[in-house]
Amino acid sequence: MSERRARHRAPPTVNPAGLDWRDTSHWSWIPKPCRYCGKPTHLRDSRRSPAHKVCAEEALAQQVAEAADAYQNGQL
Repeated sequence: MSERRARHRAPPTVNPAGLDWRDTSHWSWIPKPCRYCGKPTHLRDSRRSPAHKVCAEEALAQQVAEAADAYQNGQL
């Protein structure tokens, strides 16, 4: 008998922003201005507001950093 090799899948990538941009709910056929940079986009964030992937993820990362900083400084 031949030995079968086990197939190893790569671990799923974790998006630190928590958004799965592959989900069809993040797409619209109607381009609207991004809420962050103002350039037209077909993408929508988790609240269905127009936002580029990069713009939305940068804004979320900034919010996380600000919250962590506030927590470390005893403001929360």
